Amino acid sequence: MALVGAGRVATALGVLWTRAGHDVVAASGREASRERVAHHLPDTAFEADPSRAAVAAETVVLGVRDDLIQAMCSRVATEASLRPGARVLHLSGSVSLAALDSARDAGAAVLSLHPLLSIPDVATGIERLPGSGVAVTAEDESDVAFGEGLARDAGARPFVLPDVVKPLYHAGAVFASNYLVAVEALAERILLAAGVSDAQSYLEPLARSAFDRTFALGPEAALTGPAVRGDAGTIERNLQALASAVPGAVAAYVALADAATALAQGAGRIDEEQRRRVEEVLAPWR
Repeated sequence: MALVGAGRVATALGVLWTRAGHDVVAASGREASRERVAHHLPDTAFEADPSRAAVAAETVVLGVRDDLIQAMCSRVATEASLRPGARVLHLSGSVSLAALDSARDAGAAVLSLHPLLSIPDVATGIERLPGSGVAVTAEDESDVAFGEGLARDAGARPFVLPDVVKPLYHAGAVFASNYLVAVEALAERILLAAGVSDAQSYLEPLARSAFDRTFALGPEAALTGPAVRGDAGTIERNLQALASAVPGAVAAYVALADAATALAQGAGRIDEEQRRRVEEVLAPWR
């Protein structure tokens, strides 16, 4: 196995795969990758040239960022003599297998694995990958089974994801992770504008309670706030205050109020008249 682009995710997976008995024989990347490999995979040879790393392995893991996958795959497929029966895989949740066409044309099988997890550093990845979900995308059953095996060897829970829906799947992951962080940042900014110092420490119990309730009860039951009460007056006052103090938050508030109101009505917690009143309040702010 070779890690072409030993980033945080690829390196964490490499450590877990090594523990499961796989040989990570080579890795490549920039200086930060060299340091990761030296620290976490000291028995793995580091190559400055990704093609030299790829030629040493039967499984080539492209751990580069999404926009570089196709170009790196083309480089490896062109410059390296991929082994017979080689497999080339990438770790992106949104990029199609078409990005690996050059490897396929060179006779390699192609697939992707995407850990449904935020990995800020290698140590966190090693700790949290076991038990997490990993999306497996491949073109035939043998490659699906191979990808599922790699996921299980990392201690993860594989699930099969068709190539065509990867961008949609990834959008859901963005909402669950990146946009959750963005919403919390907006909340802190708004409280600071209201004169609440140390806003993060006061918001933390509220945010953790909402997060825990969501996964304990489901979003429909966990939802609280003015949307689930059909409280149009509170929503109007919120929007007027935001427009005055934090106008950049108005569009986000409106979009999320729409989503929360639809969720509340779908769960039977407000009726059509209550939703209509909320929509009337939101309309001038769109």
